[in-house]
Amino acid sequence: MRRGKMKKAIQHLPELWRPYKGRRNNPIARHWGKAATWRQYTDRFKHSPLAMRLADRLGRGRGRMRWLDSMDRTPPAAPVKPDFSNWNDLELAAAWIGHATVLLRIGGMTILTDPVFSNRVGIGVGLMTAGPKRQFAPACKLGQLPHLDLILISHAHFDHLDRPTLIKFPKKTPVVTAPGTKDLVADLGFHNVTEVKWDQTTHVKSLSIRAQQVRHWGARTFYDVQRGYNGYFITGGHKRIFYAGDTAHQEYLRNTGHVDLAIFGIGAYDPFIQAHANPEEVWRMTDDVRADFLMPIHHSTYRLSHEPMAEPIERMLVAAGNESDRVVATKIGDMWRGS
Repeated sequence: MRRGKMKKAIQHLPELWRPYKGRRNNPIARHWGKAATWRQYTDRFKHSPLAMRLADRLGRGRGRMRWLDSMDRTPPAAPVKPDFSNWNDLELAAAWIGHATVLLRIGGMTILTDPVFSNRVGIGVGLMTAGPKRQFAPACKLGQLPHLDLILISHAHFDHLDRPTLIKFPKKTPVVTAPGTKDLVADLGFHNVTEVKWDQTTHVKSLSIRAQQVRHWGARTFYDVQRGYNGYFITGGHKRIFYAGDTAHQEYLRNTGHVDLAIFGIGAYDPFIQAHANPEEVWRMTDDVRADFLMPIHHSTYRLSHEPMAEPIERMLVAAGNESDRVVATKIGDMWRGS
């Protein structure tokens, strides 16, 4: 963005960010409740092209100056603390770190999906992050993770591609990501970043990673509409995992073969049902990929939508009915070990 346009966009901020006086006079706050503190600004921003260009620039921050985030309320500890003491001995395993961050063990390699360890996700505004805050801390600290062989990124949304988290990883770690998102990762210093389009396959040592079409959207700030979004089939040896990233209900997964574990987001469906499946739809897609087990994610971590925080997992277990034993890792920090 040119300096003159940047200055003009910044001059618009007081108008765009001016809060309504009181919840009673704030139609967005009445509708969104607690989520209004960040949603009202997002909804107003996206109607201004200049503000969107500014948000695109601010969305590239690395988090180095966001000191006020550390002064925010410390989120409660995750319900479960995973034990990684024998992680490398496992043939097939998954640990839910929080939101869409899952640690996977397959084919003798360790993968981390959509790493987000920040207390808030969103654009950097001065000394803080403008966006929703965590309701529970990550299940472990970043430094407690086992050695990573691969970072897997589904799309560029702030709650999936968190640059302040990514910059803390060793830069030799390979990264596989969606089309049009490499620029958000490579400039952090990563040496091996591969974009994969739908139905394309890439290999990382013994692993095969195939990008799968899902039903979502990829723009990070409503301005960068060129960015893609993926789900992934991960194959290692005789084991296979499907990581969906974010998706609404869709039929692309039929006839894609059997998987040992399917990982689907089950939250943020109210009112975003066109971008995020509800638990009942997730159960149908679990059967579409003929999954032995389902790990439900993308719930209980950030307040992104209308539904109560506990509702997605409650509905998920009801939807599974007498097959609820197929639903694994229902609490942040839970681990699943495949056979």
